[in-house]
Amino acid sequence: MNKIYFFLVLFIVCSTNVFAQYDIENIKITYGVELPDDKAKIVKLFGENNGIVYALALKGKDDYYIKTFSSGEMKMLSNKLIVLPELKDREIEFEEVVLLNGKPYIIGSVYHKKDKIYTLVGLELGEDGKLKKNMITLFESEVAKNRDKGSFYFKVSPDETSILIMHTAIFDKEDALKYEIKLFDSNLKAVFSNIDKVTYDDSKKDYEFILSDFDVNVFNDVFLVVNESYRDSKKKEKVEKFQVFAFKNATAYKKEVIDINFKDKEIINCKMMATNKKTLQLVGFYSSVRENGKANKELKGVYNATINLTTNVNENLKFNEFDYATKVKLLGERRAKKGKDVKPLYNIHTIIEKNDGGLIVLSEYQLVIVGKKSGIGPLAIMPITFIRNEIIVTSLKPDGSLDWSNVVAKDQEAAVSVMSVGFSGGSSSGSFSVGMSASIPLATMGKGPEYLSAIPIYKDGQLNIIFNDNKKNKGITDIEEIKSLGNYNNAVPTLFRFDDKGNITRFDPEEAIKNELVIRPGVYYRKNDNEFLIYASRKKADKLGRVIIQ
Repeated sequence: MNKIYFFLVLFIVCSTNVFAQYDIENIKITYGVELPDDKAKIVKLFGENNGIVYALALKGKDDYYIKTFSSGEMKMLSNKLIVLPELKDREIEFEEVVLLNGKPYIIGSVYHKKDKIYTLVGLELGEDGKLKKNMITLFESEVAKNRDKGSFYFKVSPDETSILIMHTAIFDKEDALKYEIKLFDSNLKAVFSNIDKVTYDDSKKDYEFILSDFDVNVFNDVFLVVNESYRDSKKKEKVEKFQVFAFKNATAYKKEVIDINFKDKEIINCKMMATNKKTLQLVGFYSSVRENGKANKELKGVYNATINLTTNVNENLKFNEFDYATKVKLLGERRAKKGKDVKPLYNIHTIIEKNDGGLIVLSEYQLVIVGKKSGIGPLAIMPITFIRNEIIVTSLKPDGSLDWSNVVAKDQEAAVSVMSVGFSGGSSSGSFSVGMSASIPLATMGKGPEYLSAIPIYKDGQLNIIFNDNKKNKGITDIEEIKSLGNYNNAVPTLFRFDDKGNITRFDPEEAIKNELVIRPGVYYRKNDNEFLIYASRKKADKLGRVIIQ
């Protein structure tokens, strides 16, 4: 009898280890088995196919691994170091990893100084975890010099069967920005390519050219948003050239230019969402313009433009100022009463299409503080602090006008020390800039920043936002009362839920507070509207899990 009791207890313990779970209202979080402590921390979940979950892991400074897991128990199946070959006697540097139509690819780059060519290549990962020998050349971009070789940016299509890649580079001597954009199918065969170079006109005051965003839809149509602006000193007005370049599959990728016209405002940034309804949604922040044509640069509010891709017509363009209640939460009552604008420290985190055809825009306070290097030569250490604070939630009606807005109160910070790191989330030089994203570099992940930010989930007209918080903030939604996250290893997951009027309900279940695992919102994979793959840990105990909305 004692033996039977012992085995029953053992079975319960093992089952709990495999299928540990807890609920936050109607959101169920389940975890698999504990993962081996191999020092390689997961920095990206990039797909699931045929019962296998794929992840990218980082060990040390630049040793990247591909890990695979069973979809059921989330048990690790393989852990292979990525060893990239040489190309013309130069080592290939890791850039990205993607899963296209179920096939995993490693993408790397190499610069050849003599030829001034920046090359991007792709290699398929075999079932044995080793790279196949047939290297595919994706880009051979001519650049001015190593320092200005630029960056590559990546967007996987919504159905994960193709990948859109863009390379940008500055040519200082020509006062020019060159950008090249290509679309590849699931075999990394190029199906579309376009290259252009924008030059700078010294006669224009306050001239700026911004490559704001690019995207691909389910029809393999390609889009690029550009914003060219300057001040006409004679007319004392701000001139904005806000355009979408459309390259549609149905028209053999012929370039189509869509103008978005307005006056007396300046576009600060823009993010784009291509829908499966043959529309293009553009959202971002804007600023006011003074009488002399100079922009104030601070955030006045949120705009929305909806483009009908059948007619290439901008069907609506709405500029929505922040309302007083939102400004009080962001600036304080005294500054809000004085009509002050919001500091330009918010980046668009997520765009969600609502059931009624409107949008929800999540804009997060994001700041990176880079300290001074200490040490000598290549051994110098650079301290970097990542700050991810409150999120502005803006709900827009189908016509682009404001429905409601509110603020997710959070205060998060993580500091890391690195020997070297490249910020690929954007680049600029003089009057040209590229603002694709504000993502945290992979080289700093696994050290703390992945605990920051949030996971938004939208279903049945309700917005849910999960993030890590200080357990002392239980029940608090007032931004003036919250305490900072503190030690992220001791954080607890919390849920903010918004009703159709924007009212917040906060959930802090005891089950979540007692659970030892801490979710890493910087590392998740959205499988569909109802299901997300997540990575969680506490100290040396790491697990993969699923978030499912019931």
